[in-house]
Amino acid sequence: MALFFDRQWFEEKLAERGLSARIMAAAAGMGEAELALAFKDQRELSAEEVGIFADLLGVPAAEVADRAGISTPVPGQGDLAGRLAALERKVAALEAEVARLRGGSR
Repeated sequence: MALFFDRQWFEEKLAERGLSARIMAAAAGMGEAELALAFKDQRELSAEEVGIFADLLGVPAAEVADRAGISTPVPGQGDLAGRLAALERKVAALEAEVARLRGGSR
């Protein structure tokens, strides 16, 4: 298990998917400053955030928890459909906000 937040691993996984830390933060309902603290190992991730990051990165939650540090909780395998639906709602809200900022043009 990692003892500290493995920033390089997270950045590589984001790059593999063509995503940014800004998208990662928004998907989890975090501010960029909050995510930056986690990346500097100054803020622990919640079980919900671990689950969202796992879904976003396409890896098991246990791997995200491991790469985030040993004390980060791993979410249960229970309500995967609910977690995916919540993530889809957040992505839709982000897309709507981007469209609004662009003046409604796509």
